[in-house]
Amino acid sequence: MTTTTPHTPDSEGAPSRPPGSKGPSEGGGPRSARLIQNESTTEIPVHLLFRDDPEPVSAPLGPAVVGRRRGTGEQPRIRRPAPGSAPRPVPEVDPELVERPARVSSGVAGVLAGACGLAGCVLTSWWAGVLPPAAVRALALPWSPGAGLGPAQWAGYAGAGALGLLGFGGLARGRTGRAWVLGLFGGYCGTVRRTGLLWVNPLVRRRRVDVRLRHWRSEPMSVVDANGVALRVVVLVVWRVRDTARATLGVEDHLTYLRECVEAALSRVLSRLPAEAPPAVIKDTATLRNTDAVGEALTRLVAADTAPVGLEVFSVQPTRIEYAPEITAVMQRRRIAALDAQCRDSVLTSVVDSVEDTVTRLTMRGLVELDDYERKALVKDLTVAFCTGRREDSS
Repeated sequence: MTTTTPHTPDSEGAPSRPPGSKGPSEGGGPRSARLIQNESTTEIPVHLLFRDDPEPVSAPLGPAVVGRRRGTGEQPRIRRPAPGSAPRPVPEVDPELVERPARVSSGVAGVLAGACGLAGCVLTSWWAGVLPPAAVRALALPWSPGAGLGPAQWAGYAGAGALGLLGFGGLARGRTGRAWVLGLFGGYCGTVRRTGLLWVNPLVRRRRVDVRLRHWRSEPMSVVDANGVALRVVVLVVWRVRDTARATLGVEDHLTYLRECVEAALSRVLSRLPAEAPPAVIKDTATLRNTDAVGEALTRLVAADTAPVGLEVFSVQPTRIEYAPEITAVMQRRRIAALDAQCRDSVLTSVVDSVEDTVTRLTMRGLVELDDYERKALVKDLTVAFCTGRREDSS
């Protein structure tokens, strides 16, 4: 008796092959291309899915940032320089631009020169006869009819006036903690750190520089930690000007340069550490709570960046590290939820212990004899009673 096996169509609409029959790949006939079909796509030959890819071409890659992949939420990865590579370049200033003392004189010489010039103007006026008789009698000068304002008198006025202007115009007062940087026709002439009354060439340009020990408290600056959490940081910088020539002529504005270096150092240091670590690993993980280590790293970076421009940085310490306003609310809700969960757990543990102790005492003293059903009912009633009592006491 011959049995015929029915052919049922498969999910793709093609008839199924009876058992024992040979397919195109097993027989000797030509191999037909298998196709994967889909309702919304075109037919793709199977052999194209498993074709051999060509060997990748190696190309030199420099440090770059891989952007966030669209739709995956993957954070960008920063390619760090390989160990042994060249360090980052350090800012350089003209090596010949070094502070040196300027040539100045005592203020007494300037006062004497100015007085001589003023006296020369008075004598020239007496010589020309332009002084009033009252001024002549007050100065105890002999009366002279005067020769008038001729070329000689004008030359005397010019010489005496120039001497007076040079004498009085070059007077300067040096203060403790202040310095003068002198320049003539765009060149550096030296630095004056002396105090008291001085005479400086009035033709040079003077720039006053504060060389005292100074501190700067920054405004809240926005940074992110190692986990990408937005933070606000306030730092206190203690510094002073060590080389007035480089601080004044080597950079456009050394105050702005210092602020920019501090902000860059904050971004580099704080982005390597998380703001907080889980309680289980907080002892073994370095966080931003270790302000001493963070301050040392900031001081080292800022001092290295500002040394070439004549600034000496002694300390860069964070005085306040807090979450950004948009993160503070989320962290506060998370902490409240954690405290609430901890409180619930402690209350539940206390209630369970109380119920267990009560049931154990009742049964051990023989006050009640309970089967399984009655024991469950008693535990349920005691749990409800204890929870209600705890809630009323807390309220």
